[in-house]
Amino acid sequence: MPTLHWIGKEKVINHHMDVPFKVLEHSYGFDNGTQTSTETQSGNKIIHGDNLEALKALLPEYEGQIKCIYIDPPYNTGNEGWVYNDNVNDPKIKKWLGETVGKEGDDLTRHDKWLCMMYPRMQLLHKLLSNDGLIFISIDDNEYQNLKCICDEIFGRSNFITNFTWRTDGNFDNQAKIKINHEYILSYAKKIELFEHPKIVDPNIPEGSKLFKTEIRNTIVKNGPKNPISPVKLPIGFPCDLENGVIQERSDAWPHYDRDAIIQDFKLTNEVIVTSGWSSKAIFEEFIMNKFMPVKDSKGQKTTFSISKTGAIENIKSRGDASHVVSSLFNMGSTQNMSSELKKMGIDFDYPKSLTLIQYLISIVNGKDFTVLDSFAGSGTTAHSVLNLNKKDGGNRKFILVEMMDYSETIISDRIRKVIYGYTEVQGTGGSFDFYELGQPLFDENGNLNESVGLPKIRNYVWYTETKTHLKEGKHEDNAHFLGKYNDTSYYFYYESEAITTLDHSFLASVKTKAEQYVIYADNCLLTKEFMVKHHLIFKKIPRDITRF
Repeated sequence: MPTLHWIGKEKVINHHMDVPFKVLEHSYGFDNGTQTSTETQSGNKIIHGDNLEALKALLPEYEGQIKCIYIDPPYNTGNEGWVYNDNVNDPKIKKWLGETVGKEGDDLTRHDKWLCMMYPRMQLLHKLLSNDGLIFISIDDNEYQNLKCICDEIFGRSNFITNFTWRTDGNFDNQAKIKINHEYILSYAKKIELFEHPKIVDPNIPEGSKLFKTEIRNTIVKNGPKNPISPVKLPIGFPCDLENGVIQERSDAWPHYDRDAIIQDFKLTNEVIVTSGWSSKAIFEEFIMNKFMPVKDSKGQKTTFSISKTGAIENIKSRGDASHVVSSLFNMGSTQNMSSELKKMGIDFDYPKSLTLIQYLISIVNGKDFTVLDSFAGSGTTAHSVLNLNKKDGGNRKFILVEMMDYSETIISDRIRKVIYGYTEVQGTGGSFDFYELGQPLFDENGNLNESVGLPKIRNYVWYTETKTHLKEGKHEDNAHFLGKYNDTSYYFYYESEAITTLDHSFLASVKTKAEQYVIYADNCLLTKEFMVKHHLIFKKIPRDITRF
């Protein structure tokens, strides 16, 4: 597969692995219209900080857990004023730090900078995406080709779904030679084989469309070289569309009937042999053998058969939820409309994404209980969309927003409060969220634990890497280093800031909780391997054996 090369690529391919893991510091929660100092446990998060570091901070809890990702990165038009600030250890890249990326022709490395910025973020987003998850990425012509290349490289070309084209419905009155009225939305699956038919229909489809029919009927009478003529016996009780009547013996129309078919109460009352070429003979005969109970076709659709009023044999396929998504997105709002809506909330923001558009994209992901991540949060339209959808269908979707600008508090948080509580004539959606700041790195530059983070956060991190659950500190009869018991394994984090800790017989004497297995973190271990195997003990050295992301 062809690959794209640019200045700095070899340095950023694995840069996401060098990004320090920082803890999330809870600032406040918002629940039932009230700000709280404790976490709401809602799963809804707004994170203020660099999105590369924030994505890394999410890995312990969310790796492989995010079912829907939407991002709206800088389009690199030259007018956005974005700055490259990733601390990559390369002299060429270090020269870019803190400099605003210039326009085409003025900045010859502008595309290199954009690619160096995007690549490690896309790597982390790929890690966070669940196996059945989808990612949607808004972009325009400035970086579309470059984005497609790196997404093919990271997500795999075989996992590409489509390139949606969104008609932006903006102001068409200007005198440009050619007015650009569309943007792109690239979409990829983590694993294309797990991508299901979306249970939605393009809103532009008229209500009377056959797409909304609960069943599809088609004749199975089909003559030709691939469908040789053959007889089929229809037993008594075979379903009919006619309530009462007779379909006469015939040989001048297909299918042929060897005798009159007498019908009462929508059922055949006598055996009849019908002759024709058949498009679905195997499943037709299976239906008869199954005593007219529904059978499944090759696509898993429930199928029955019936004699039509004209004597044809028809298959009737039951349809599940209607599914019809097209790649051209029309009548899905505009940034101008969204700006007007935000002004009703007292919020000014340039070029916010359309609420209608984002709600539609999220709806392409089946289910009502999953997390939606947006690491270029902007004005917070993604969270607004999640709350609206939950109100509409009773879902339990969660959102995680990441925004490095200070307006994460003044615009995003303020907007989501108003969406939850209601504004002007708009009824509130209900809900809650938590606001976080990026804290300090968990490990220092030498790879040792950063004690200034605080022991509770270190303990919670270790517990989560082992169990993928949150640590619930509480009273217990065990020693102070006990983390908890999970799946019949007891976990201990034997750490002292002022002393070297050693796993020995003295420490084991302080263990109170009985379990099938014990995992104990400490600085050193004086127990023999034979003793540890016999007593189901696993030693993990601090900090060497603490899982890194």
